[in-house]
Parts: sequence; structure tokens; C-alpha cells
Amino acid sequence: MEQPLIRISVRRLVEFILQSGDIDNRMAGADKDAMLLGGKIHRKIQRQMGADYHAEVALKHVIGCRGFDLQIEGRADGIIDTPEGTVVDEIKGVFKELHLLAEPVEVHLAQAKCYAFMYAEQNGLDRIGVQMTYCNMETEELKRFQSVYGAKELKDWFFEVAGKYEKWARYEITWKEKRNASIKGVEFPFAYRDGQKDLVSSVYRTILRKKKLFIQAPTGVGKTMASVFPAVKAVGEGLGEKIFYLTAKTITRTVAQQAFETLKEQALRFKVITLTAKEKICFCEEANCNPDYCPYAKGHYDRVNDAVYELITTSDDMSREVIEEQARRWNVCPFEMGLDVSLWVDGVICDYNYVFDPNAHLKRFFGDGMSGEYLFLIDEAHNLVERGREMYSAALYKEDFLEIRRLVKQEDPKLAGRLDECNKQMLALKRECETYQVLDSVSHIYLKLMNLMAELERYLEECTEEEKRKKVLDLYFDVRMFLGIYDRLDENYLIYSELEDSGRFKVRLFCVNPAANLKEFLEKGNSAIFFSATLLPMHYYKELLSTEKDDYAIYALSPFEEEHRLLLLGTDVSTKYTRRSEDMYRRYAEYLKQVAETKKGNYIAFFPSYQFMEQVYVQFLSLTEDCGDIEYVMQSQYMSEEAREIFLENFEEEREKSLMGFCVMGGIFSEGIDLVEDKLIGAAIIGTGLPQVCRERELLKTYFDGKGYRGFDYAYLYPGMNKVLQSAGRVIRTDEDRGVILLLDERFGDVRYREIFPREWKTVWYCSLRNVKEQMHRFWEPEG
Repeated sequence: MEQPLIRISVRRLVEFILQSGDIDNRMAGADKDAMLLGGKIHRKIQRQMGADYHAEVALKHVIGCRGFDLQIEGRADGIIDTPEGTVVDEIKGVFKELHLLAEPVEVHLAQAKCYAFMYAEQNGLDRIGVQMTYCNMETEELKRFQSVYGAKELKDWFFEVAGKYEKWARYEITWKEKRNASIKGVEFPFAYRDGQKDLVSSVYRTILRKKKLFIQAPTGVGKTMASVFPAVKAVGEGLGEKIFYLTAKTITRTVAQQAFETLKEQALRFKVITLTAKEKICFCEEANCNPDYCPYAKGHYDRVNDAVYELITTSDDMSREVIEEQARRWNVCPFEMGLDVSLWVDGVICDYNYVFDPNAHLKRFFGDGMSGEYLFLIDEAHNLVERGREMYSAALYKEDFLEIRRLVKQEDPKLAGRLDECNKQMLALKRECETYQVLDSVSHIYLKLMNLMAELERYLEECTEEEKRKKVLDLYFDVRMFLGIYDRLDENYLIYSELEDSGRFKVRLFCVNPAANLKEFLEKGNSAIFFSATLLPMHYYKELLSTEKDDYAIYALSPFEEEHRLLLLGTDVSTKYTRRSEDMYRRYAEYLKQVAETKKGNYIAFFPSYQFMEQVYVQFLSLTEDCGDIEYVMQSQYMSEEAREIFLENFEEEREKSLMGFCVMGGIFSEGIDLVEDKLIGAAIIGTGLPQVCRERELLKTYFDGKGYRGFDYAYLYPGMNKVLQSAGRVIRTDEDRGVILLLDERFGDVRYREIFPREWKTVWYCSLRNVKEQMHRFWEPEG
């Protein structure tokens, strides 16, 4: 019988087994060889090496273990035929000055030695050369370290490293057997709601065919379980190895955790971790990851593998509390340990940026050359458009170069000189720019930034003043991000300069359509399911989240009876800037007063901005000061997590009066909150949610007009209506819920807005201040 096969890349093997020492964020460029910039240098060096140099040679070696085979694989950068014999070449791009490099980095040399063993073994060689080629990214100067190894010496070393991995591979095999056996007995945990079974089937079929699926599913369909359940079943049948459940907000992560816990009630063995942000899980007052400040950073890599192995072999519970307890016991960083644990679990619940952000993604899964049988479940997928734009855009400010130049001028003239060169480039652009300017290229700035990176890296390694170092490090990361994004520039980008109202001058690489960048990471897995209650219009989201033309899409029908919802459209109010006045604010306040008076209950009014909300709030207070039947609570601009919880607790309390919540559309209370039954019986949506006119919105409008799309819709209408639909979705959450939704802006009557209404909004009643109370009375009357 064929044995099960465990595969691991050479790079992951050596980094995993040979990691040691401290976590130290003072080493700014510790991960520089993995930067996007390195690929070009690799290819350039490979092309220059002549006919005897064979680039990107695929190699693998299979070790037979008891009960399974371990396959170690990768690509050697180069195999060179020389008169003296064969040499394996490993290329690394660095910003460090090469004279400071006395010997190869241990894990770099280990990679090369693995390839040397594999090549020697395959070709029956007694001896083989190893060459480490370091290339300075700025000057393209090369430094090589060469050595020769006997085949037996390499074999002994290789088997010692691989032997340390055997217990991990054995754990993986035995765990998967237990997990898959348990999945066979798992059934859908609830009675199927209308349309839910079709959703489950569609998700499973999409995974089976390795495709992408877009799901527009109204609140109440049960999207989370309808995607988690078939994905778990697919893992059990070998159609995927790991589920990534991706969210934009903390609150939706809780819903995903609950879905997995519900399935575990059927004896499912499935390890799931929710990744918590470093700032939240850090044991120290400040997340300063260096061994002089943090005791958990000191020697972390010497202990973390043992901590992880003990945890995964003794528990299925990977909750935050368990991770923290284990990290304290082993004296390691809880954040970094959590990332290491994610390698060994079956499901990872995390923010989008762990997968898609080129600066923050999990390099263990999505780094250069990494891929796997991943299944992506992308919750609240409408958020990914704006988040994607931000992740793949970058900006630099002229003033930042000047500030750091002043900071280092006396002690480091060389770095100050490089900063001055960049500042002069920016100054030349600033002189050409009155307010903003679309640019064809910034290649001249790119070259100066490459020169600057080497000096910044040198400075950061030498600097001992913590405050000064922090400021320089911030610029280092900004420049690194800019260089990384520069290498992505294509037709999906606009480059522009802008003189901001504050007087600061920036150059921005603006990703207008993130689909191609997202594709790069989605292709590292098998299948992706995008789902949301507000994925309308579907063509807009498909255009900006995927480059494929044959993606699947389904529109799930609402399971709730239409009679449970009253949808009113106010025709005598508007949030247009030209119509804003004290009288208009008072009209809105009057609407809210009438809503709260018609039936005692909890309501939320969603506003286009804090300023607009405060104006209406003042009018509302003056209208209701003499009537004691309405209580109110208002969202503030900077709320802590505790303050948010207190705000929501207001809607959980039993009360004798109506409660009116004042919130901002698109904010923390317009998505993801679940106030069921009579905890929320109405929402007033004040305005169409259109983003404020600004530079980037106008650039988006012009860009999409130029592509033949309706630019206004792409830049303003669709993002605005998404906020409206999200806010309205707070009202009807279960079969028992009844509620009113008021769309309070005359523009909602326009056909361009109406065509984005979801299918379940079939019946819309027009109203004004004169008759709104009467219409709501008729709706609530059956209840008495």
C-alpha cells in the first residue's frame, strides 16, 4: 500500500527547525530577502551567469518514515557546471553593506546545503560546491561565499535536520486521520431555512471545482454556517487542507467561532484558532518586541517549538485564553506563538490582512513561492474593496524626509545626504503641483529611494537612541512599502501628487482596482467564497474582487415574510449639501420623534456624518424635552471596546420608554451587531450614504469613466448604498422580528438608487411628515 505523503518546502523546513534566539524588531531588515524587490535581482543575476548556469532547478527528496513518506522540495536558484565540479547557487538580495557581512546567514546556507544534498544524491556525486551569492539591492554589488561538501557529510546533516521534523509530520498524519474520521459523522446542525440548503450545495460544488463563488444572501439565511459546514465536509474529503475564515470586524469573528463550536457538539475534531492583533494579546504595556524590553521576546525562538508541540498534542482548544496560558508557561510571545500554532490547525479565523496585505500577510502560508490547499471563506466581502485598495496603495510625504534629515544631520551626514536627495525630488514635484497632479511615472524617485534604503538599514542597526530610532524606523517602513507597491504598478493604478489642506505634500501610488493583487494571494489556495448581505450590485463586486469572468454567483432569497417589514421612503427631506439648514435638521428630528412615539421600542437612526448627527440631535433634544417618553443614546467618535459594549447594552435592557440610538452609517454599529426580537424594531437611514467628495473619489470617478463604466456609480453610489443596506439589515434578524425601515432622503426615489434595492424590498411606501405616523400605526396595529 502507498504510504501517506507529507510535503514541506526546503525553506520552511530550515526556518522552522533552525530558528533560535530572540525576537528583535530592532533588526529592521530581518525579512528583507522575502521582499518583493528580491525577485528582479534574482532574475538579473541568473541571466548574467552564462550557458553553464541552470536557473530555478526543481529538486525534491523523499524520506520513508514509519507510516508515511516525508517529501522535502524546492527550487535551487542556480546549478552551475564548472571544470572543478557542480556548484549549487543560492541568491539573496540585501540592503546591508556587503563588507559588514562576514559569513552567510545560517538559514540561507542551510537552504543551499539542502539543495546540494538533493542534487548530489540524484546525480551520484561524491562532492558538491555551495555558493551563497549576496547582492546589495542598491548598488547591485555582489559578495560570494563558497564551500565544498562531501556527499556523506551533507547526507548526515540533512537527515539530522529532517529527523527533527519527523515528529511534527507524524503528528500531522495521525491528527488528520482522527479529524477526517470525525467529519464523516457531522451533519448540518439545524433544520434548513428557505434557500439555505441551496447555499450549502453551491459552496460545496464551488470547492469541488476549485472556483470562486459570490453569494448575496440577506440577513437570516444563515450564511456563516452555510459556508463553514460544506467547507469542513470538503476538508474531510481531501478537497482542502485548511480553512481561512476572513473577516473585517472583530464581531463577525465571534459568529464564525460559534459556528465551529456548534459543529464540534457532534464530536467533530477540528482545531480552530482566532488570530488576535499583537497590540491586544501582548503581555507588556507596549508591544515593543525586543529582548531588552520584553522578557517573552528574549530566547523566544529557543522555546517556541516545544511550546507549540505540547499544545497541539494535548488539546483541541486553541482559544485566546489557552494560547495566553501556554505562552506564559513557556515564557514566549503569545502573538508569535499564535502564528506558529496556525500552521498546525484546521481552521484560521483572522482579519483580511493576514492573507492579502503584502506587508502583514502570514508568510508561513502566503510568502513568496508558498501555496497550499486552502479554502477561503470571505465574510462581509463588500468590505474587501476598500480594504484592498488601502492594502495595495502607498504614499510618501516630503515633510517626513525633512524631519528625519534634521534628526540625523549632525551624527550621520551620509544618511542626511540621501534624505536630502529624496526631498529635492519631492520638492521638484511640489513646485509643479497646485492642488494635485496625476503623474505618469515616479521611476526617478524609486531609484533615490533604493539608495536611501541601504543607509536607513545601516543606521537602524547602529542606532542606540530608542526615540530617534522609532522615528527613523517609521520612515523605513513607509519607504519599504512604497518600493514594494511600486513593483506592482500596472493599469489598475493611478499615481498622483497632492498638496493637502494641512500643507503637507505627498506622492501616492493609488490602487483603484485591487482585483489583480487579490488574485495573487487567492491563487495560493484552492477556492474562495465571497459572501455578504449587501453584495449589490453583484457586477461591481465581481469586477473589483476578481479578474475571472467565469466565477459563480448566487442570490439567496430572504427567508422572512415581507409583511414583517415596513419600508418607508421619506420624500420631503434631503441630506444634499445645498438643502442642509436648521429647518431640514428639525424635519429629520421630527421624523425620529414620530417613529419613537408610534410604538414603544428600541430604534437606531443612522447618519451620514458625526456633524450631521449632532445637528439633528440638538433639534431632537429641543423637540422632546417636554415629553418624557423617549430616551436616547449617541455614538461618540472615538469609542473604546468597553464603551461600545456599554452602548449596545442599552438595547438589551427592559425599559418603559422608547430608546433612540444615534449612530453613524458605515460605523461600528451599522454592521455585524445582532439585536434580535424586540431589541431593535426600527431603523431610520438618514441620507444615501454617499462618500464625501474628495480627491481619491474624483480620481476613481474619472478612472472608471475612462474604462467605460459609470464612474459616479463606482466612486460614490455603490459604496454609499452599501452603507444604507448594511444599516437597514440591523432590523429583521429572525423569523419572529417585525420592524420598520425608513429611508429618509428624496433621492432614494431615483431609479439609480432603486435598482440597487435588494429583491426582498419589493414593496416601498412613500411617506412625508404629514402621514408617516399613520402608516406606521397601520403596520403595528395587528399587534394592538
